[in-house]
Parts: sequence; structure tokens; C-alpha cells
Amino acid sequence: MGISVNGVDIDDQQIEQELPHHAQAANPLKQSVHELILRTLLLQEAASLGIEGADEDERIEALLAREVRVPPADDAACALHYRNHPQRYTHGEMVEARHILFQVTPTVPLEMLRETADGILAALREDPERFDELARTYSNCPSGAVGGSLGQLGRGQCVPEFEKLLFRLRPGELPERPLETRFGLHIVQVVRRIEGRLLPFEAVRREIADYLTTAAWQRGLHQYLQILVGRADIAGITLDGADSPLVQ
Repeated sequence: MGISVNGVDIDDQQIEQELPHHAQAANPLKQSVHELILRTLLLQEAASLGIEGADEDERIEALLAREVRVPPADDAACALHYRNHPQRYTHGEMVEARHILFQVTPTVPLEMLRETADGILAALREDPERFDELARTYSNCPSGAVGGSLGQLGRGQCVPEFEKLLFRLRPGELPERPLETRFGLHIVQVVRRIEGRLLPFEAVRREIADYLTTAAWQRGLHQYLQILVGRADIAGITLDGADSPLVQ
């Protein structure tokens, strides 16, 4: 059975034309179909409300400007966000760190890597001075040649899960367990921390207001798309909410 939205068909040619726009998605075909369904719903809604425009994008923009409205973030909300997320507005914060990487490969089972990493971490707890030696021996990262040293790192330079651990550890502290990332398992240690400077609230208030207003608009858009999906007659596919680049 083909895909249709309120009786309007989405054909293979439309999907083929949409696919190149989602080549980097985890599932390009699914993303392309979802995008086409949501665009069709939005254009149908614009037509039913008599919203006009020079092209499809302009009609969708006019529809969303009318239907998705959020108040700008006020000073109280901005101040609360500033107090709760000081790290986002701290400049110059850095750590000097080192790690031992146990890289996942097709020939090495993950469970074997975990056992090895756990054993090395236990050895480091017994004798932290062996970090350099063990990094040179076991690390699958080029940094192993220099004792695992990663140099000085600021926020935004590492994958999120690695960064979160880096800026949580105290100098010399070892993690409770090896950290798992897309690259493998890591034993991480912060050698030195350079404290940053928290920018004054007045200097970042506009940035925070823009961020909060944009986040609120995205939530509003997501809810609006869910409403359209919920009341639409969509055949040939199950659409779970508003999973679309339109909400990015």
C-alpha cells in the first residue's frame, strides 16, 4: 500500500528527490518520508487557513508564524538559567588530562575489553604513578606514546560524554569505572585544572534570552506538529511524533 496524507499520495519520485537532503541521517529513507509527510500536513493546514505565499517554504513559514507563538524569555527565567548553568557562561576553563584508550575492534569482544580496562583501572588505584607506563603499554590512542597525555582541553573539544567526565573529575582523581564512548573504553585522569571566569549576567543576558526563546519555540513547534499528525489520516506508515529536521 502506498503512503498518503489525508488522501494525498506521496509517491516514489518525491521520496527519491528528498533522499539527498537526508544522506547523513541514521535512516535516510525514513527521514525523507517523515519530512514529506510533515511538509504535506503543513501545506494542507496552510491551505485550509487561507495562508498564501510565493512558494511552499514561504507558506509554511507564514503558517508557523501564526500558529506557533511563544513569549520572549523574561529576566527571571534568564537569571534562573544563568544560575543553573554557570559552566555555559564560563570562559577560559581548561583541564590538562591524560587517558588510556581501549579501542573496540571487530576482533576484540567488548567484554574482553571491559575486563582488561577494569584490571588496568584497579592497578592504577593501587599505584597511580604507573599511569604513564600503562598508557604506553595498553593505550590504542596515539597519545599512548606520550603517556596518554591529551594536553590542555577546553569545553567543546571532546565528545559530550568525555567532556562531562573531564570537567567533573578533580586533579589526580580516577573515575569509578572506565568511560564508554563511540571510540571505546577510556580511563581518564585530570592532571591540572585551569579555572575559567564566569561572565557577568548582563554580558550574556541577551544570549540566554535568545536561547530560551528558541528552545520554547522548538517545543511549541514539536507540539503543533504532533497535533497535526494526531488528527491526520496517514496511510501506509506509522509516524511517531514530529521526528523531522523541521523541528531542529
